Amino acid sequence: MAAQICGILLAAGSSSRFGSNKLLHRLPDGMPIAAAAARNMLAALPRTIAVVRPGAKRLAQLLRETGCTVVTSRNARSGMGASLASGVRASGESRGWVVALADMPFIRPASIRSVAVQLAQGAAIAAPSRAGTRGHPVGISRRFREDLLRLTGDQGARMLLQRYAEAITVIEIDDPGVLRDIDTPEDLEGFPAPSPARTLEG
Repeated sequence: MAAQICGILLAAGSSSRFGSNKLLHRLPDGMPIAAAAARNMLAALPRTIAVVRPGAKRLAQLLRETGCTVVTSRNARSGMGASLASGVRASGESRGWVVALADMPFIRPASIRSVAVQLAQGAAIAAPSRAGTRGHPVGISRRFREDLLRLTGDQGARMLLQRYAEAITVIEIDDPGVLRDIDTPEDLEGFPAPSPARTLEG
């Protein structure tokens, strides 16, 4: 059942706070941030769609080489909502989606799988939590497909989660990666990249 869940990796941001394209920035082990995030997603969900902005040729190629199906969101400039809608639209008849951010390269595959399993078992929405703080990725079932396709602006799925807060299945996970995103170069300080073995095994 979990095989019917599609991963969506949102990689269409502008990196305005980082000063350069952060998704191409290399982690201490030499892997670009976006590639590390994609690899973790693919280890849990072999069918993962990465959404990029128009003109992001290097990033698109990198994500294809990593194993993602890549789609371009023409309206990416309007915000994360439009990018997510593009990913859902490209996913066909998926039973649900696990939505992750390409600037969160430290999420363990096991955490991603936990979210997908909850969806496969009937959860409407699922999300990991560490020490009481909800993180990423977020799983959303097919019942919300039309809501997702109507998303615009920079809210992403946040508005959906607020509207249906009572429907969220929260999974307590001991994985600091579910809370660690990278917005500035300083965010990389003290964050050694996981070893390849740990990334693949979760």
